Amino acid sequence: MINKALAIPYELKLTIADYGEAVEIFGRQDENLKFIEGLTTVKIVARGNEIILSGKQNEVQALAKLFRQLLKMARSGTNINIATINYTWNLVRHQHGMAAKTDLAQTLSETIYVTPRGKQIRPKTLGQLRYIQALRRNDIVFGIGPAGTGKTYLAVVMAVNALRSRSVERIVLARPAVEAGEKLGFLPGDLQEKVNPYLRPLYDSLYDIMGVETAQKYMEKNIIEVAPLAYMRGRTLDDAFIILDEAQNTTSEQMKMFLTRIGYGSRAVITGDVTQVDLPRGTVSGLVEVQQILRSIDGIAIVYLTEADVVRHPLVQLIIKAYERSDSNCHGSG
Repeated sequence: MINKALAIPYELKLTIADYGEAVEIFGRQDENLKFIEGLTTVKIVARGNEIILSGKQNEVQALAKLFRQLLKMARSGTNINIATINYTWNLVRHQHGMAAKTDLAQTLSETIYVTPRGKQIRPKTLGQLRYIQALRRNDIVFGIGPAGTGKTYLAVVMAVNALRSRSVERIVLARPAVEAGEKLGFLPGDLQEKVNPYLRPLYDSLYDIMGVETAQKYMEKNIIEVAPLAYMRGRTLDDAFIILDEAQNTTSEQMKMFLTRIGYGSRAVITGDVTQVDLPRGTVSGLVEVQQILRSIDGIAIVYLTEADVVRHPLVQLIIKAYERSDSNCHGSG
């Protein structure tokens, strides 16, 4: 016998007093609302600044939590987009540990930098927040995680902040040019021109954060240096904020060489994705090895970011998970 009471959809009505906040949450041409509708089987009806949710009680209540959290975030100045919604939904849906006790609106409301165009840069996930806190408290930080988690970008932001506050005198950004290998000799131009394509992501981050003219002026004065990792050999870098990007492509020797370049008054950030190693087969990644070697040293922090911290298109999270499943299946059958 069917219980008719269970067949009646659970309904909940939410009102957003400020029409501008409703527009911010719904998105341009309701694109945010359409994305939210695809998260559950709940029927969503939006009338002006009123939202009516109807469906299974547990799903309706979960979506109500999502909308309330998004409203708080909108009021705190957070940009509400699909990536923000996707991350917030994952926290609401799996509320446990730190996430269950966290008010995202309050936690992620701090602006850590404002670009020349007025763009406010804030942590967008709890993982990014932990990363920023580690960068503030430690002289050496390892940021390890997949693409799209903001490892390099946030490191550059903190480097520019340190330069502005005069806690360092210069910024040094380095990357191993592993992908080129012996092919460098076949590329046109001098050595700098040959390796520039591998340094382009660092330039792009600088230009976005500082503006093109300011960044170029600082580079001309050698206050900011962007160089291949090989240029670090034999140097001691004092009073500098040093970033080593794509560190998964360093060998053990290169990682040790880089870490021993750090001089007085300097700070270093090493970023990388240990699932994207391009070194020759049989060569141990310096980033993989160093995690065990330096794990217990005070003043060194290792922050792990995951697919949950990806702030690109939501499909990127699914792609990362799919590759992780594929890798584990390959290793399991090996």
